[in-house]
Order: sequence, then C-alpha cells, then structure tokens
Amino acid sequence: MEIVIEYVHTAFKHHCTKEDIRHAITNWLYDDLWDDSTDKYLLIGFDRSGNPLEIMYNVVDEQKLRVFHAMPCRNTYLPFIDRRKNNA
Repeated sequence: MEIVIEYVHTAFKHHCTKEDIRHAITNWLYDDLWDDSTDKYLLIGFDRSGNPLEIMYNVVDEQKLRVFHAMPCRNTYLPFIDRRKNNA
C-alpha cells in the first residue's frame, strides 16, 4: 500500500517540489527520530536529480506522513547517510 503524504506549507519554503520530496521518502537512506523527539523524524534521501534532501515529518498513522520541512541536505546531516539505522 502506498504511503499518503500530507504537506505543510513550510515544506516548500526551500523550493523542494512534492515530486522530489516523495522520491526522497520512497528512496530514503536514513530515517530515524530526530533529537530524541517522540514525534519528529529526520529522513535523508535523494531527489529525482540525485541531490540529497533532508526532510522532517510527523507520523499521522500507519499509512500517512505529514512533511513540514524539506531542503537540500546540509553538511551537518550528510554523515547520517552512513549510519542508515533503519535501512539494514
């Protein structure tokens, strides 16, 4: 079953498109709770051009995510790609 993605207007602040965000989410390299939060996740994946994106989202339910932040991945988060906690 395909995941439903809701987008908060702030997800587009850095000019990422819905298509690139969805591509990064479905082809992620890192996905884990952010900063010991109970409801915010950091995901790193590649957009359709192969550029890494950092995406922040909340889980709404088992089939739905709410993306509230997306931008080209900052150098701070690039090392997370090597961790791949949930991609083993």
